[in-house]
Amino acid sequence: MNKLHPGTPFPELLASDLEGNVEDIGRPSDEAEWRMVVVYRGRHCPMCTKYLNKLDEHVEKLNQCGIEVVAVSADSRQQMLDHLEKLDINFPVYHGLTLEQMKALGVRISSPRSEAETDHRYAEPGLFVVNREHDLHIVDISNNPFVRPDIDTLASGLEWIKANDYPTRGTYVED
Repeated sequence: MNKLHPGTPFPELLASDLEGNVEDIGRPSDEAEWRMVVVYRGRHCPMCTKYLNKLDEHVEKLNQCGIEVVAVSADSRQQMLDHLEKLDINFPVYHGLTLEQMKALGVRISSPRSEAETDHRYAEPGLFVVNREHDLHIVDISNNPFVRPDIDTLASGLEWIKANDYPTRGTYVED
């Protein structure tokens, strides 16, 4: 399993938006310095719906400090459209995360328990914050939907990091 290290370049991450446009969603746009990429399980997960809706409460403040937010799952376009009916968010959502991309990100991968859940393997939660140098500044990976960064703490911490030019932590890698 791949393991992304803080302070190293974030890999290219191509995913599709609602219109079918394919973008490298790990790169901040011209309007932002940083980008938060939230990998979520998919429409079948009520915890993901709750998490994304809660995250939206902080998006405006994060945008004001130069951090844009996007979310991505392995869902199909139709599954994403169905999920958007349950979401009340103001940030872009992408679909089509592949098994190879999940492996490259180092996220945990699960198989559905039944066809009623979903029809494909999917990523367990992951959160990546990419800085202006396109390096991974923050990484959080979980193996289930119940263990994720607290959004209030995460948002206030990111604001503090940006305001204080706090360096990337956890960069030591044994030779």
